[in-house]
Amino acid sequence: MKKAVIALLVAGLLAGCGEEKDSHSKAVAADPLSVTPAAELNSQLKVLEVAKESVAEMLRVTGNIDFDEQRVARIGATVTGRVVEADVLPGQDVKKGELLARLNSSELSSQQLAYMKARAQLELNRRAAERAKALLAADVIGAAELQRRESEYQISVAETRAAADQLRLLGFSEAALNRLGAQGAVDSVTPVSASRQGTVVERRVAVGQVVQPADTLFVVADLSRVWAVAQVPEQQIGQVRVGQQVSIEVPALGNERRVGKLIFVGHTVDPETRTVLVRTELDNRDGALKPAMLATMLIEARPSDKLVVPASAVVREGEEEFVFVAGDGGQYRLTKVKLAPEQGGRRVVISGLKGGEKLVVEGAFHLNNERNRLAAEGA
Repeated sequence: MKKAVIALLVAGLLAGCGEEKDSHSKAVAADPLSVTPAAELNSQLKVLEVAKESVAEMLRVTGNIDFDEQRVARIGATVTGRVVEADVLPGQDVKKGELLARLNSSELSSQQLAYMKARAQLELNRRAAERAKALLAADVIGAAELQRRESEYQISVAETRAAADQLRLLGFSEAALNRLGAQGAVDSVTPVSASRQGTVVERRVAVGQVVQPADTLFVVADLSRVWAVAQVPEQQIGQVRVGQQVSIEVPALGNERRVGKLIFVGHTVDPETRTVLVRTELDNRDGALKPAMLATMLIEARPSDKLVVPASAVVREGEEEFVFVAGDGGQYRLTKVKLAPEQGGRRVVISGLKGGEKLVVEGAFHLNNERNRLAAEGA
């Protein structure tokens, strides 16, 4: 009787252990993230260990196309006056010295009259000094009188020179100054001319408008070379330096890429945006780049050791990215990772891996299909 009871107990224990083992196997098989591929598929998989490599990350910062300020001229009037002619329109190409507008200025007339008076007084004092020399030689006047007249002549020379300089400041050319001295014809109309060759990008004047010397009437820019400017977050500015090669993507041009080099990295941080200004220059002889166009600047940062995975190891599920990590017994587990954008066939690991794991780098797509099939059959 006792033997029979013991046999029944042993049989019960063995049955319980079998049920527990079956339950564990089912739990493992039911894990939707794990898969044990068949031998045929397993032979097609290539596994490599995750390791660090020297990587130069690509910084993507938003910016825009801007004028090359070294090729921009802001042109104004040299005198206060009223605009009587302004025929140049925005978008028009002009050459250096080309007429942009004309002004009528009473200030210019007054200054020309002052110059003419100074010249006339200079001539009178010159003759008086010459006569004084002759009279001194004839012992008609004393040396003091000669000195007085020569002093007056020297003062007239200085006053005439100052009047001529003032006219030059008002935009009078040497040719116009010589004509004024020779003919004595006062002209109250003065030209506004282009100080450089380029394109008129702004016109801020209309006929009849009264303008001051401080006013900008036209902006002329040479657009054959432009700047691309962007703001780099202060946390990343340590990876940026002058001379680095950058690529510029312009959405308006179908994300066409232009290549240049950084020519400036700001020395201060904008306290509101916590960014630093960077700038590069681009060739624009084809005229495709327009100031104020939006652009993305891709800056190749300084190389550093980063944990990387091959792009071929990554599989997508919805909006998330995963890799297969090799486990024991030929099993692979789908592991969620966060990765930087692809660069040269590699993805820098931001989170999800610590290094040393073995990943499926070839055949991950087929392995994921097998996992999904088994999960569906299990469901």
